[in-house]
Amino acid sequence: MGVLRRGRPVPRRSGDALRANPVEASVVATMAEREQREGAPDLPHRWFAVAGGDEITGIAMRTAPFVPYPPFLLAMPDELAVELADVLLGRGEPVEGVNGGLPAARVFAERVADATESTVRTVMHTRLFELTELTPPEPAEGSLRRVDPSDVDDLQQVTAWTAAFHRDADAQAGRGPGDSEPEAPMTEQRLRSLAARTWFWEVDGEVVHMTGLNPPAFGVARIGPVYTPPRWRGNGYAASTVAALSQQVLDAGDRVCLYTDQANPVSNALYERLGYHPVVDNVQLRM
Repeated sequence: MGVLRRGRPVPRRSGDALRANPVEASVVATMAEREQREGAPDLPHRWFAVAGGDEITGIAMRTAPFVPYPPFLLAMPDELAVELADVLLGRGEPVEGVNGGLPAARVFAERVADATESTVRTVMHTRLFELTELTPPEPAEGSLRRVDPSDVDDLQQVTAWTAAFHRDADAQAGRGPGDSEPEAPMTEQRLRSLAARTWFWEVDGEVVHMTGLNPPAFGVARIGPVYTPPRWRGNGYAASTVAALSQQVLDAGDRVCLYTDQANPVSNALYERLGYHPVVDNVQLRM
């Protein structure tokens, strides 16, 4: 597997592989297109990797902005996951976590753990869902509006609720604070990029809910994060927001997907009621 260093984009030939399975490849495709638009962030470890000649058989990346900067692996043969682990270990690159599709992510993690005399710990099981036809929810009071990246109050709200989303998700699943995604420094560029793809639900001028929507990459848009503060839960704001944005994507002729935490039965049930169906299971592991 050839690992591409800082500043190098995903090879053009890998586009066919991403296009062939754009839902499962959504995270990689989104990051590749975002870096083409916005440039590559300054991270301790950043690369995209591909394997195969005329036919790509494995794709991975390391673009996470938070410690331990876990690589993300798409589905690939076990031997490629092992080869990738060996490449990173061989060049002395520290690896203390990995996210991605099963079983590739676990095979990679076990190879690293064996070499470093560490153990593999499961942080979170996630599930990728896709919507093909929306089942509209009961309408909620209020209305949808897009975040204004030039508005200071909007930026502060997005910053605070993004951090709260991860803290609450970990608490609800019985994980430690920051287990799933430790808080990373929110640079101005990262914040404005996040805000530009975020929507609020408002009731009488008050913001009560936030949902992110990544723009389509290879024809697939991805929703997330989806966050309602505790005091406003149970009013249908998340359902109405996700439904409205999902239908917006479908009406534009694109596909739409999202990830859920399998330890959160409330959110899984919500998305299934809207018509989302499971596609593939992923995992977050630490070593």
